[in-house]
Amino acid sequence: MVAASTAVSTVSAISTHIAAGHLFAAIDALPSCSASLLPPSLYASLLRLATSRRSLAAARRIASHLASSSSASPSTSVSFTPTFLFNRAIECLAACGSLADAREMFDAMPRRDGGSWNAIISASSRAGHPAEAFSLFADMNSLGIRPKDVTLASVLACCAECLDLRGAQQLHGLIAKRDFQSNVILGTALVDVYGKCLSLTDVRRAFDDILQPNDVSWNIIIRRYRLAGMGDMALHMFFMMVRAGVRPLVYTVAHAMLACRDNCALKEGKCIHSFVLRRGYDHHIHARSSVVDMYAKCGDIDAAQRLFNLAPKKDVVMSTSVVSGLAACGRIADAKMVFDGMEQHNLVSWNAMLTGYVKSMDLTGALDLFQQMRHETKELDVVTLASVLNACTGLLDLGKGEELHALALKCGLFSCPFFRNALVRLYSKCGCLRTAKRLLLFEMGSERDRYAWNSIISGYERHSMSEDALHALREMQSEAKPSQSTFSSALAACANIFLLKHGKQIHAYMIRNRYDIDDILRSALVDMYSKCRLFDYSTRIFELGSSDDVILWNSMIFACAYHSKGDYGLGLLDEMRKQGVRPDSVTFLGALVSCICEGHVGLGRSYFTLMIDEYSIVPRIEHYECMIELLGKHGYMVELEDFVDHMPFEPTTAMWLRIFDCCREYGNRKLGQRAAQRINDSKPLTPVIFVESAPVYECSDCDDAEPMSFC
Repeated sequence: MVAASTAVSTVSAISTHIAAGHLFAAIDALPSCSASLLPPSLYASLLRLATSRRSLAAARRIASHLASSSSASPSTSVSFTPTFLFNRAIECLAACGSLADAREMFDAMPRRDGGSWNAIISASSRAGHPAEAFSLFADMNSLGIRPKDVTLASVLACCAECLDLRGAQQLHGLIAKRDFQSNVILGTALVDVYGKCLSLTDVRRAFDDILQPNDVSWNIIIRRYRLAGMGDMALHMFFMMVRAGVRPLVYTVAHAMLACRDNCALKEGKCIHSFVLRRGYDHHIHARSSVVDMYAKCGDIDAAQRLFNLAPKKDVVMSTSVVSGLAACGRIADAKMVFDGMEQHNLVSWNAMLTGYVKSMDLTGALDLFQQMRHETKELDVVTLASVLNACTGLLDLGKGEELHALALKCGLFSCPFFRNALVRLYSKCGCLRTAKRLLLFEMGSERDRYAWNSIISGYERHSMSEDALHALREMQSEAKPSQSTFSSALAACANIFLLKHGKQIHAYMIRNRYDIDDILRSALVDMYSKCRLFDYSTRIFELGSSDDVILWNSMIFACAYHSKGDYGLGLLDEMRKQGVRPDSVTFLGALVSCICEGHVGLGRSYFTLMIDEYSIVPRIEHYECMIELLGKHGYMVELEDFVDHMPFEPTTAMWLRIFDCCREYGNRKLGQRAAQRINDSKPLTPVIFVESAPVYECSDCDDAEPMSFC
């Protein structure tokens, strides 16, 4: 009687502690005597509380008490503890993070039922131990224990994690044999595992076998199609779901929007946006963010920004989408405004801004933003470093590039081929070709690709190492297929050193291997044949077809100037304007060179004015040099003096020297003396004195030295 009242008071005390959430107080109140077994419901409540708290220490103490209470009576050899409590204890231990303790309890159980196997297999699956789950499932089958649907679902999840298509197909057969075909949970699990294994035919077959697919089933198949790159099928299934009368989950709507984004399906995206508004999904932040992202990625950035501005709450995903869209279309100022207004920045938003700055050629802005990023966060990835490295390459900032090289080594990002390619491009463009070659040959190894080879070949050509460029091309051909960009650099190398034979071989190789001779290659061929004195070949290449590429037109105009066919080149300029091809600063430079060759002073002056007034092109120093040459060479001294007086900057010493020679030749004393003064102000090694008949050079360290005249 006393023992019974004690047990009742113990149960009452433990129940009170459990109700109050005092987990360890309840455990401390457990009786030390194992024979005093408490009601199973009390143990179940304790295990639920320990699971909710994720307290492994508590779970171990409860499991230990259960194990000690399960000692068999000497006379009956019957366990006092129900099997289902051991099953709950296994689940609790696994949920608290100790699969080893769960397995130990499973192995020590005096009796096991199907629930015991289900518990340990599910625990192994959730803990990320698929091999152990497979082994347990095989043992279960060998003992003739019939698995439940939850067990099969757990093993299917293991197949999905291991991408074990064969195992999934075997389980599919077992499911059909055990008449689980109508089970929507297993059918959905099969759709998921086939989708992860990219067996898309099996995905659709498994989905069609589900008699009444629920919203989760539809969500899985739409998601799997999208992640497999079949956005069109994902959208087809979404519209089928709507027609079937199944209300999509918020995440299903988000996946459909992402499919529209991936496929640039703006029309379908607008339809789903309308559906979102009608069905009230616009109150969900995930749905709003996916809609904004779809508009931004599909190019309707104005709609994306309008929806973003109207959103009552702006999360980091939505803000990042708008920043990425604005940056991608070159609206850097707007992107920076949204970026600065974000409460927090993630790595994607930083990278979007950096990439936008680089694409819009605001390279200094990219470096400044990277400095701000380093102050605010230590987080970065290979996209961050590659973007900043591209900015350094554009600025020819070798020092900053070397700092990024060291940072990549420190952060463990140097091994990424994408970053190494950017690094080879930096060193090649900055003229550190030995370093670039060491990276290419010794550090990249088997990861070398044609992009890295193109960078170093282009670097050799750019720095007048044409023989090395052609040698690198030969090395490249043994391990990678050259691209059009490769041959463009190689042809430029041939042009630099007048290697007509090699240029012809490259041209023939491209024809034999059926390369697409695009406008860039045509431009390189025109330039190569022109510099190798085969003007007729240049003309044939140019006339292969019409083109709106200004670089090709520029190459041909310069080819005409090189071969004293300036009038033909000027005719090309008129023709390209008629065809709607907009000339650039290089085009007008070629036109001025042609005017110098042909003596068209008036025409040259009109082209210079046309460039500024009609095309809003700011003349570069080369254009001013050409105008000085054009006016001076042909004796237009008054016009030359007026031109010099109206230049927006002081002529360079080289310009004054040319003006000086022209004034001496044509007898313009005033401008000639002014030129001599400017030349002498630059402290040349040989001072000059203007004499109309011949240039006079004063060559002495003494003030009273006799001036020397050279005719």
